[in-house]
Amino acid sequence: MKVDLFLPCAQGVESLLAEECRRLLGADARIVEQRGGVSVRGDEVAAMQLNLESRLAQRVLWPLAHGPYRHELELYELARTVDWTTWITPRQTLRVDTTAQRSPLKSLNFAALRIKDAVCDVVREASGERPSVDTRHPDLPLALHLTATHATLYADTSGEALFKRGWRDAGAHKGEAPLKETLAAAMLAAAGWRGRAEDGPLLDPCCGAGTIAIEAAQVACGIAPGLNRRFAFERLAPWRTHLPAWRAMVDAARARVHASAVAIYAGDVSFRMTDFATRNAERAGVQGAIEFKTADALQRMPPAPTGTMVLNPPYGERIEAKGQGSGSGRQAIESGDSPAEFFAALAAHWKRHYAGWTAWVLAPEMKLPSQMRLKESRRVPLWNGPIECRLFRFDMVAGSARS
Repeated sequence: MKVDLFLPCAQGVESLLAEECRRLLGADARIVEQRGGVSVRGDEVAAMQLNLESRLAQRVLWPLAHGPYRHELELYELARTVDWTTWITPRQTLRVDTTAQRSPLKSLNFAALRIKDAVCDVVREASGERPSVDTRHPDLPLALHLTATHATLYADTSGEALFKRGWRDAGAHKGEAPLKETLAAAMLAAAGWRGRAEDGPLLDPCCGAGTIAIEAAQVACGIAPGLNRRFAFERLAPWRTHLPAWRAMVDAARARVHASAVAIYAGDVSFRMTDFATRNAERAGVQGAIEFKTADALQRMPPAPTGTMVLNPPYGERIEAKGQGSGSGRQAIESGDSPAEFFAALAAHWKRHYAGWTAWVLAPEMKLPSQMRLKESRRVPLWNGPIECRLFRFDMVAGSARS
């Protein structure tokens, strides 16, 4: 059964996600870019493939109902148009998550409650029993999206968000907000780095938890991003007959894993963070593909004559200025500099020693090129959660300076 799947993504990633979907599903796939995601025409097998292979999507949503609404009762009636007995049994659980843009409703929680009531009422009328709610690990996760006039109800075939690749230790390193894997993948995609020999070496000199380097290594080794996790569709009745194809898809993905053809380097000024990143890489199955080194980015020499740097610097003060909470600020604090002084020193180091390299730097500071006294050759708008950022490209030549 073909439907218009919706794959949400971070703002600024839509065109990159559309390109990725064409690469996965073929040039003939019907793909439409929308704000905050892409619409993809596909069936159950396409949904499975996108869950397994997409590095940029946040989820893969299967549409169930769409229509106008003005109040919660109309949401209840809309949800009742779905034959829920084909999706969930009384012994299974559900959860409803709601997002909205300019919705006139006063309570999104109440809107979600009305959807839950409709599901339970339909199942109870058919079987005499009703399913229960599980807010942590539901069998049927539902996503309700409200605009000012219309509501769309989806089954979330992913379950947990797709940035959860299955390797991160959820109990470790609390208190810091690591870069999401999907955003790291977007940075690599925007840089055009796909792990091929012709792409050259990759370096993240401020690696933190190692997310960029680990994502790059999985790309270079052909490791599907969803290879080591489970998905909600594996428990859903409409996919029951497709599970043999799913197992074959996973086996094929495992069989194509290979050694990296390109060198990947990473490091951090903190021994603790380098050790943490190394353990993350080991859980991700790519420790052998990354060379970690504890070093200050202001002193680290290039590991190769030319290559690509991709980094999300620990720029804690500039996040605080935006009112979005604090980051670690490791490099700037431990070097004794302010962020502006740190970036000026970093650029000076690059100009002296990294001629022939290309640097891609993600930052919410729009004046970063001025701080670095460099002229960017490209700037790509990307959102790191609620923080508006730019991914700046700097092409380093000997003695390069800002125009």
